[in-house]
Amino acid sequence: MRRRILLISLLVTTLAIIIYSLVSTQLYYNITVEEKRDSLAVYVNAFSPEDYSLDNDGAKAFSALLNGARVTFMTAEGHVIGESEAEEIETDHSDREEVREAISSGEGYSVRSSDTVGRDMMYYCAAVNVEGTTYLVRVAETLTSSWSMYVRLLPSLAVFFIIDILGCLVFTLIATTFILRPVEELTREAAGGGIVKTNHSELSTIADILNERNRNIEWKMAELEDEKKLVEKAQESKNEFISNITHEMNTPLTSIKGYAELLSSGMMSEEQKQVAYKTISSQSERLTNLIACIINYNEIDDDTLPPYDVDLSKLAREMIEVVRPEAEKRGVTIIDKISDNVIVKSRHELMTQLVGNLTRNAIRYNKEGGTVTIELDYKHLVVSDTGIGIAPENMDKVFSRFFTVDKSHSGKNGGFGLGLAVCRKICRRSGWRISVESELGKGSTFTVDFGMR
Repeated sequence: MRRRILLISLLVTTLAIIIYSLVSTQLYYNITVEEKRDSLAVYVNAFSPEDYSLDNDGAKAFSALLNGARVTFMTAEGHVIGESEAEEIETDHSDREEVREAISSGEGYSVRSSDTVGRDMMYYCAAVNVEGTTYLVRVAETLTSSWSMYVRLLPSLAVFFIIDILGCLVFTLIATTFILRPVEELTREAAGGGIVKTNHSELSTIADILNERNRNIEWKMAELEDEKKLVEKAQESKNEFISNITHEMNTPLTSIKGYAELLSSGMMSEEQKQVAYKTISSQSERLTNLIACIINYNEIDDDTLPPYDVDLSKLAREMIEVVRPEAEKRGVTIIDKISDNVIVKSRHELMTQLVGNLTRNAIRYNKEGGTVTIELDYKHLVVSDTGIGIAPENMDKVFSRFFTVDKSHSGKNGGFGLGLAVCRKICRRSGWRISVESELGKGSTFTVDFGMR
């Protein structure tokens, strides 16, 4: 605690000294700039076109009068015609700040590092009239930068820092002796267990906190144990997720690699090549779809866009029309029991995934000539089918990632077992509950409870 008080007090006072010195240096620098600008204006006013020619010689002569100040003569457009210092000069200074201001308003100034002479300079430029023609006269002098001023101040600052350290040491000694001693006694008492009491009213809050801490230790330990279990479960889930991804990717990759090797060997007939090309194309598309599904699954957690009112009745009927060709191809009849004007708080793309996944699964895992019934009201969404059903031992895995009730369907229909996992994520995001009831060989019913009353 003593060290902390000392460090904090040193930090605060040191920052105060540094900030004050920086501000003071900047203020002094600004004053210096103003004074320098005024003196350069006086220099320019001393220019007489009768006494100095507008060329390098005239510039050097005028510079000698000004005690070595840099002098530049330019045309009204900013083209250099005379320079007192640099041997090689740029001919066009029209892009310089002080020159632009002089061209537009008759005078201008700026402070910058000069690329020509290689020093920090202050420039003052003014328009002058010579025999009816306008020229620009620019005078510049070196200027001590604010950083250089600050460096000169460092020895004085060192003295202040030494005084500051001594003052902070004295303050820390007083604080720990007269202020923190009761706190230390209270802490030692709390470490011994039991009820903590204090005669200092200012420390009564601390005593209450310490007593509450003792009462909550057991609860905290239990909470930490629960968190440890959650972390272990999350790690197991991560490992399972990676294992499932690897398994799902391995099948198309194996097919692609195998056929690619056969094609490269040159030992396949034209008919076999066409089969290989078709297989590589279909497996590549399947691999692409798998990656897209995984990205979509993970993006749901990262989505921070706000929800809005979605007409779920309209969306569900539109989805029925979208999947109807697939249903008719499988001989499945879709029964519409959708109430009008069911509005939910979500987003259109999320509801499209929810209704679409449930409906397509009901068609995909149905029997020839079966039915899919979609019921919707303000309380719940129910999607029922007369399909293959789910075995009792698989009921707790239905909403897991990469789980399919019929592994043959995964390869046949292109499913990856992420549809229902996405549905569960969407429902959890919205605060809804999704559940399933099923009987093997007779069908399944998925219910989304909106929790509305």
